[in-house]
Amino acid sequence: MEVKTSLLDNMIGVGDMVLLEPLSEDSFIENLRNRFDHNEIYTYIGSVVISMNPYRSLPIYTPDKVEEYRNRNFYELSPHIYALADEAYRSLRDQDKDQCILITGESGAGKTEASKLVMSYVAAVCGKGHEVNKVKEQLLQSNPVLEAFGNAKTVRNDNSSRFGKYMDIEFDFKGDPLGGVISNYLLEKSRVVKQPRGERNFHVFYQLLSGASDDTLKKLKLERDFSKYNYLSLDSAAVNGLDDAANFRTVRNAMQIVGFMEDEVQSVLELVAAVLKLGNIEFKPESRCNGTDESRIKDKNDLKEMCELLGIEQSVLERAFSYRTVEAKMEKVSTTLNVAQAYYARDALAKNLYSRLFSWLVTRINESIKAQAKTRHKVMGVLDIYGFEIFEDNSFEQFIINYCNEKLQQIFIELTLREEQEEYVREGIEWTNIEYFNNAIICDLIENHQNGILAMLDEECLRPGTVTDETFLDKLNTICAEHQHFESRLSKNSKFLTDHSLPHNCFRIQHYAGKVLYRVEGFVDKNNDLLYRDLSQAMYKATHSLIKQLFPEGNPAKVNLKRPPTAGFQFKASVGTLMRNLQTKNPNYIRCIKPNDKKASHIFTESLVCHQARYLGLMENVRVRRAGYAFRQAYEPCLERYKMLCKRTWPHWRGPAREGVEVLMGDLQVPTEEFSYGRSKIFIRNPRTLFFLEERRRQCLQDLATLIQKIYRGWKCRSQFLLLKKSQIVVAAWYRRYAQQKKYQQIKSATTVVQSYTRGWQARKLLRELKYQKRCEEAVTTISAFWHGTQARMELRRLKQEARNKHAVTVIWAYWQGTKARRELRRLKEEARRKHAVAVIWAYWQGLKVRREYRKFFRANAGKKIYDFTIQRIMQKYFLGLKSTMPSMSPIDKNWPARPYLFLDGVHTELRRIFHLWRCKKYRSQFTEEKKAIYEEKLEASKIFKDKKALYPSSVNQPFKGDYLEITKNPKYQKLNSAVDEKVLLADVVNKINRANGKGTTRIFLLTKKSVVLADQKTGQVKASVPLPDLASVSVSTQSDGFFALRLKEGSASATKGDFLLSSEHLIEIITKLHRTGATAADQEQLNIDISDEFLVQFKQDKVCVKFIQGAPKNGNSVSCKRKNNRLLEVSVPTTA
Repeated sequence: MEVKTSLLDNMIGVGDMVLLEPLSEDSFIENLRNRFDHNEIYTYIGSVVISMNPYRSLPIYTPDKVEEYRNRNFYELSPHIYALADEAYRSLRDQDKDQCILITGESGAGKTEASKLVMSYVAAVCGKGHEVNKVKEQLLQSNPVLEAFGNAKTVRNDNSSRFGKYMDIEFDFKGDPLGGVISNYLLEKSRVVKQPRGERNFHVFYQLLSGASDDTLKKLKLERDFSKYNYLSLDSAAVNGLDDAANFRTVRNAMQIVGFMEDEVQSVLELVAAVLKLGNIEFKPESRCNGTDESRIKDKNDLKEMCELLGIEQSVLERAFSYRTVEAKMEKVSTTLNVAQAYYARDALAKNLYSRLFSWLVTRINESIKAQAKTRHKVMGVLDIYGFEIFEDNSFEQFIINYCNEKLQQIFIELTLREEQEEYVREGIEWTNIEYFNNAIICDLIENHQNGILAMLDEECLRPGTVTDETFLDKLNTICAEHQHFESRLSKNSKFLTDHSLPHNCFRIQHYAGKVLYRVEGFVDKNNDLLYRDLSQAMYKATHSLIKQLFPEGNPAKVNLKRPPTAGFQFKASVGTLMRNLQTKNPNYIRCIKPNDKKASHIFTESLVCHQARYLGLMENVRVRRAGYAFRQAYEPCLERYKMLCKRTWPHWRGPAREGVEVLMGDLQVPTEEFSYGRSKIFIRNPRTLFFLEERRRQCLQDLATLIQKIYRGWKCRSQFLLLKKSQIVVAAWYRRYAQQKKYQQIKSATTVVQSYTRGWQARKLLRELKYQKRCEEAVTTISAFWHGTQARMELRRLKQEARNKHAVTVIWAYWQGTKARRELRRLKEEARRKHAVAVIWAYWQGLKVRREYRKFFRANAGKKIYDFTIQRIMQKYFLGLKSTMPSMSPIDKNWPARPYLFLDGVHTELRRIFHLWRCKKYRSQFTEEKKAIYEEKLEASKIFKDKKALYPSSVNQPFKGDYLEITKNPKYQKLNSAVDEKVLLADVVNKINRANGKGTTRIFLLTKKSVVLADQKTGQVKASVPLPDLASVSVSTQSDGFFALRLKEGSASATKGDFLLSSEHLIEIITKLHRTGATAADQEQLNIDISDEFLVQFKQDKVCVKFIQGAPKNGNSVSCKRKNNRLLEVSVPTTA
């Protein structure tokens, strides 16, 4: 018998929020938390599924789970995304209703994974077959391709979809998939050229550089190093748990399955490489003879490689980056582009190239997966689109996304109410109007054809004259000032004039999800989405097979002087088409929520979940579902579930199910206003009534369980008694048989024992006789053996005696021969000693004769020669010893061999000095010019600060780097680098001290040969520029702080705002480079360095004393500066141990 189950069985919290009692925001969030803590990530609101992202793998998507939810009623099992997918698929297959599944939620909530789960479930439960499996595989494999080109790592999600996707999956009459059509909405193409901190560009760039083979990269003229490309952010290039190389292979395989040809894949990779190359093109300013500024490309190597990839003439593209042609009627005007316009043109080309490539990919995938049959198809749409976005800085993209969500919320409420009304009418229940917030007024504020924000933005973009974001905001303030959902500081509505939370360059819209502040900066440019015609025509001239398809407007034969439609107009049209498409289908909703911002499992941030529940309108959805009847159920399952509560319906009801339910409800005395009878369902108004039925059912089940246990135990005891009775009879019969057998065995055993004893006596008697016989035979053998042994031993002793006699003769002979040999040896040795003694005496005699003969010739100078010879030998020995004990070649090695003789003292000292000089010369010859300059700066710093500044010893081992910000390489400081004409000698981040409170403001400090520049760190804007001749002196303390004051000459142009009090971690290097730069300049005096613990600083018209004191370590041993009065700043320096 099949076991009937229900959503209400073994429920953790409340599985359907419609049944939540009492209903409040706190109880709503607490129910989500309770279910999330027990790994129940899905919850219903009627037919809507709430999905919480668990940020880990759960064992709830196995093939067994698919089979468990297959062909089951929606409320029959615990909430699951498979239940919604199965309900939608069965409605499409059995009832011939087109379906759409709307998946919404903010970035990181799991929308993409939810769409994959829906598609994988549908693929698992539909039909089988070669063609069907091929279509399913192509539909599933389209996801990796679109994710590679349309997804990126953001601070909220490592695989965030940066485009909206709607896929129509087409089925035949059997429910087997035939194909599909994909629509994409608003790709975030600005990410191609710029990414926020902590985020990445689109995945495909990193996958290509990490996973492509060396040969492929060589063909594409690329290198693996991410830092070589300006469009790739480096702070988040590597993502934990994301293998770009493996994903690249997956994408290549998916493209092959979907149906891409090898040459098409190569063309796509060439365009991706071209975008990377395009980001490396940089421009420099040039002045023409007529006084106008124009731009020129700095390094043309990247331009050349890009042109080779795309098949474009280099001169054509170079001209398109330098000039712009404007056509008006029959006239053409060519103007030059400055550096800022050239960079704008480069980025616009990169964004358009990538976005058009993405659109081409979607079109190409649609060609492969579209249904081939011409018959009518059943359609299931899956919408995966951005959720509502509220950031600290909201711009045009957030405005467009939130407009789309307003439309989705509008259709959600309309379709939900329509579905409720249709069910009430179908069941014959009276329909009552439900009060709810209608966001049509907000949609009208945005999309109205005359006074809507999008219409005014298009009008502002198209009108002649000067058009800026400020003029657009002025128009909004004029037209939308009285709208109840529009707020602006500069509008006619006076209540916002003092609202300091509303900046002057912003406007605020009160969406259904809450108020959102939009900054108008960039609205006009992003809506125009302008690509210069010269660039389009240059792209059209390419020989690349794909480029001409992407830039058809570049065809000179089809020049269209009309402005292309704006981005807002296109998106509005796309949203309108999407809404009309959704209204023709039966909707199914999945609302995705992320539990925390840390992308970690088991963490539930209540404020974040509450915020998402508000802007998803979940509470309003529950109220709409509960406005009429909170719960409804068909009569058959209702009677099956609650029939045990009434004796007349238990255990079987023989009549119609509705009559059984009426009998049941009458017997339970449920008030008639709490329920109504429909044609096929019973409608229960209040969740308390349902919980009352569940509680009675639970108690009844306990009573029934007790009754079943009682009956079972009685049956079990009776069965046990009968079994014991039957067993006793069997045991008695077996025992009697056993007793007779045992008696027979005893008699048989006794007989056998008697027989064995008799046979044993006879055997032992025979054994004794045999043993006696055997002992007699063994005695004869033993006596014979003893006799033969005696004879053998006697013979052995005789042979041994003969052998000893022979050995004794041999030993005596050997001793005699040895004695003779030793006597002969002594004789020979004595004879040799006599001969040697004679030779020695003869040699001494000859020597004596010679000395007597020649003594008279050497007696005069023999002493001097012996002395010189001795000295020469000593010196030779000294130098040879010095060679073997020579110290190392390090100039700081002070070792030297000890002096062997006193008279060598001078030579020893001079040799040590000569060796040290030669060793230093060898060491200096290894220095490069750059290293010499560094050591000269170190020597200069020693002269200035040694024994004067406590900070100096810690700086000795730190190399002077100079450009700590890499200002010439970092694209962030491109604008600042172009503003400084001379070579930058030093670039560092310093703190500019405010005299009002002693706090520091971060500034970029630049030193050139002619001036000192202070700039804003975030924007790169120059705040102050001081020529070096205007510097009078620099003041520092004697302690270990990094404070220094740049004192300006009185009366100079730079002295109007007063002196600068700064602090830096590289104070020694900054002061040294300032001093050297002043000393090398011929047109200025040498810069004075004042080292004192108390000095005056001129701030505008006032002089302030800066005093340095030593104090106890505070705030992590950091230096602190405090204002004591109007004339004193006190700097507390921690005491060093």
